[in-house]
Amino acid sequence: MANSASDARHSEADIRKTLIENDLIYGMLTLPSNMFYTVTLPATLWFFDRAKQDDRILFIDTRNIFNQIDRAHREFSDEQIQNIAIISHLHKGKKEKFIKLIDRYFEQGMEKLLESKIQVKSISEQLLEVLDGNDSKDTVFDLVKQWSDLKKLRTRHGEYLKKKGKQASIEQINKAQHALRGDIEPFYDGLHQCLKRLDKTVRRHEKQLAEKAQKKGKRNATDKQTRELKTALEALHAEVKNAENFYKHIQWLQERFPLAKYEDVTGLCKSATPQEVREQDYSLNPGRYVGVVIEEDGKTEEEFVEELLAMNQELGSLNREARKLEKIIHRNVLKLTGEE
Repeated sequence: MANSASDARHSEADIRKTLIENDLIYGMLTLPSNMFYTVTLPATLWFFDRAKQDDRILFIDTRNIFNQIDRAHREFSDEQIQNIAIISHLHKGKKEKFIKLIDRYFEQGMEKLLESKIQVKSISEQLLEVLDGNDSKDTVFDLVKQWSDLKKLRTRHGEYLKKKGKQASIEQINKAQHALRGDIEPFYDGLHQCLKRLDKTVRRHEKQLAEKAQKKGKRNATDKQTRELKTALEALHAEVKNAENFYKHIQWLQERFPLAKYEDVTGLCKSATPQEVREQDYSLNPGRYVGVVIEEDGKTEEEFVEELLAMNQELGSLNREARKLEKIIHRNVLKLTGEE
């Protein structure tokens, strides 16, 4: 058995060496773990291309690219698949495909924003009806004002599309796309600030309701209007996130391939020469070539503190409810056992 295993290892190494020395492998792509229902380990896809333009091998590591479905399963979104595929297109020099993909994300993101804007009016009316105080009203007006900037973005996008038709090169179009993304970024920054202030205002309103209910000895602290408002606000958050996802895909691509052409990206992709593969003893594991990068969550200190305070407030509310239930259960047990 030991000899058979050794022979198998030697045979596999010989196969890899033969494939590489005969320039038969185009690329290798490592998938994240838990992408299949029956296999938890990450899998590696082998790609062969008889029309290779050079003798390099493209290694792509996608272990950090996935959507978490549940605790044990992951999948790629359609956009993630397109982003991974565009790396190969860039590697083959097909820059126009990169430009078209960015354009498609701009259009889809703008469509989602327009759909979301419809909800803003009704939510603003709900907010003004439920919340008290001038500060709360100012926050609502800020949200409406921020959304009014969407008209400017649509105009800016239209101007880009008109100019794009006159652009002479991929490089000029790519530069214009970067500029357009730069105009969109402040809109989302302002929108998130407005939504955070609204969330904070609603939490404060809920806290006041809870305090009033506690004084009256009531358990149900949140009224129907507030619950409906929270549901609507959560829906708006989801809509904004869906629209922003397209912008984030643009950002992801442009940050890694700023010149709209292929380049090695640490932790993602590497175009290795046959000599580099020989130095790795003909290993075809992308992780050996692309390296490792530590991803940040992108949150500021203020955002982290706000989220922590919100979770602490929710924990406090749940603890108070748990203590009440504990007393009720204790009394009921005493009654059932005749000890009271």
